[in-house]
Amino acid sequence: MIHDFPESRKFSGSLNGDLATEAKRRFPFLLEFEHTHNHQDSMKHTFTRSPLLTGNDVELKRREIRDYFNATYDRYEQLFEVLACDEAYYRKPIPLRHPLIFYLGHTATFFINKLILAGLLMDRINPKFESLFAVGVDEMSWDDLSEAHYTWPGIDEVRAYRKSVRAAVDQIIQNTPLALPIDWHHPWWTILMGIEHERIHLETSSVLIRQHALKYVAPHPAWPPCRNSGNAPQNRLVDVPAGGVQLGKNKNDPLYGWDNEYGHHATEIPAFQAGRHLVSNREFLGFVEAYAYADERFWEEEGRAWKNYTQAVHPTFWIRNGSEWRLRLLAEEVPMPWDWPVEVNHHEAKAFCNWKKDQSGEPYRLPTEDEWHRLYDFSGLSSGQKVEANLHLDHYASPCPVTEFRHGELYDVIGNAWQWTETPIYPFDGFEVHPIYDDFTTPTFDGRHNLIKGGSWISCGNEALPGSRYAFRRHFFQHAGFRYVVAASPALSQSSTYETDKLLSEYAEFHYGDEYFGVPNFPQALARLAIRAIGDKPALKALDLGCATGRASFELARHFDQVTGIDFSARFIGLGVQLAEQGVLRYTLTDEGELVSYKERTLADLGLDETRKKMAFFQGDACNLKPLFAGYDLILAANLIDRLYSPAKFLATVHERLNPGGILLISSPYTWLEEHTKREEWIGGYKKDGENFNTFDGLKSLLGNHFRLIDGPLEVPFVIRETRRKFQHTLSEVTIWERLA
Repeated sequence: MIHDFPESRKFSGSLNGDLATEAKRRFPFLLEFEHTHNHQDSMKHTFTRSPLLTGNDVELKRREIRDYFNATYDRYEQLFEVLACDEAYYRKPIPLRHPLIFYLGHTATFFINKLILAGLLMDRINPKFESLFAVGVDEMSWDDLSEAHYTWPGIDEVRAYRKSVRAAVDQIIQNTPLALPIDWHHPWWTILMGIEHERIHLETSSVLIRQHALKYVAPHPAWPPCRNSGNAPQNRLVDVPAGGVQLGKNKNDPLYGWDNEYGHHATEIPAFQAGRHLVSNREFLGFVEAYAYADERFWEEEGRAWKNYTQAVHPTFWIRNGSEWRLRLLAEEVPMPWDWPVEVNHHEAKAFCNWKKDQSGEPYRLPTEDEWHRLYDFSGLSSGQKVEANLHLDHYASPCPVTEFRHGELYDVIGNAWQWTETPIYPFDGFEVHPIYDDFTTPTFDGRHNLIKGGSWISCGNEALPGSRYAFRRHFFQHAGFRYVVAASPALSQSSTYETDKLLSEYAEFHYGDEYFGVPNFPQALARLAIRAIGDKPALKALDLGCATGRASFELARHFDQVTGIDFSARFIGLGVQLAEQGVLRYTLTDEGELVSYKERTLADLGLDETRKKMAFFQGDACNLKPLFAGYDLILAANLIDRLYSPAKFLATVHERLNPGGILLISSPYTWLEEHTKREEWIGGYKKDGENFNTFDGLKSLLGNHFRLIDGPLEVPFVIRETRRKFQHTLSEVTIWERLA
């Protein structure tokens, strides 16, 4: 894994025991890094690497992380200097993504939102921005042309906001107590998370800029492309012997990692053959000139639909200029460098392999994730030798010839362009989500996001490590190409069809599963109370706030024309979205120890299939909702208020979301815990003036100016199954309020 580190770096501080031995084995050439903030000539300097999270010198580590943060922040802002005019910030490069002004603000907002969650920051800098820029767009499909409209702020406003965020994060790094090592549960983990997140967006934003119209960009001295090109090599097959791979990080790994990298996976790989080079533009030209884009035989069903919809006849970054071909780079077009790697999406890479298979009769295909790691070991990259690669902005701001960087018998095992694999991302055994970023990976465990490996010329930090696991939808464009393999064994995919996250599975059963001990389904019971309370009032729009996996949302849609489900956790919402899209939910339940049972629920079985078209799910913060979430006739807040960081703020403003005469139903067991809500933010459950002050007292005080109580308090029970023989039985207090005119 040492390819991510230049020889100009050594350990900052010392390590002890087994961890020191392991780190020195894996990173033998780590020398002291000479930090630089002069990025105007950044391609002549080495961009800062991910810091080790171990050591004994706390202040040295603090400075190293501060340098890492500022260098990343500088480089990210410098990317946007490629934009040639203000309009470039507001015109979408592609219809399925936000305009670039969003991405300029998004990474700063991420710092604030995550640092607040981690308790490292107490106050927001700009609540409006921290809502507007919080959640990006995941291309659900290539034909999902969102027409959502946003009112974006000015460029100077966003730059000023970024400056304020930089100052806030810098102060946190300088002043927050630090103990080493920094691990998964350490408060400083969130700081590294923010930095690595921005490095991801350095790459993904560069892809969007590359897809922008040429009039919106201009070459920049800090982003010089490669100017070398020559004859493309003949791509020959190399024999790769059988061998085993062991994947997955453990929690004491000395480098930051994302949740999907942890756990363990081991397998044996039969012998196979692999292309010596990445597929070059010249090699791919044969596919284009054979009119293979028009030949349906070579395209998988999903790829065929994408190709026919987009009417693609050649790679996206290729430009036909009369009888000549040109290539679009980050900020310019150049004559086609035929010996550079072709950059395509997964559908195109897969179709090329099918074409090669048809031509040769040999079983050409893309490598699996396991086979890519076997290539990595076979190439000698894991032997502890210094390795050069077109990676981490060490050389160019573009790809380069596929013959420039040799790795054993292969070229570009790492760097130059990402490499598509056959493998949809799946969780390793022992996978856990990180509580501060619970939706980083879990939404991609859907069989529709394929892993890319090896990194590209701009892959930095965690992205540049061989153990990184990034996956994209198969129609997605990244700085990605491919290497083919010839293998007799089929490319097997690990299944992630059944939800296996224990908490999500428990909530799936809580919402959609069996009834226990004669206790009725809780979300359904609340929805029925709400519908009864609405009576003959208008029933156009309902909001299920804190919807979790969404059962109450679907139940409300029996009566309301439109229902919005909002929850802070994208993991929970993902199950509701899955039901709305597919009508079916599969999950596993713990019986005892390692024994599980498999469950399946459908909306049709629950009599809710007709409600699917009325549903919309969103991720959101109940204390900081976007203005568009308003005009409701009913708001259901189920078991929510005692999990908010500021329930008083929510209760003081919730009337603004309701129409006059609208109904608010609040349920809660009033389980106040400081891990969710600071003691000073509790609205009840303590002594006031020497007397008991309960949560119902707090509700009356906070809601009294805008609501009248029309029903309750009522006690509604619920049961959550943990294992076959262990259950939680709880009483939730329900109060129903009518908004005053």
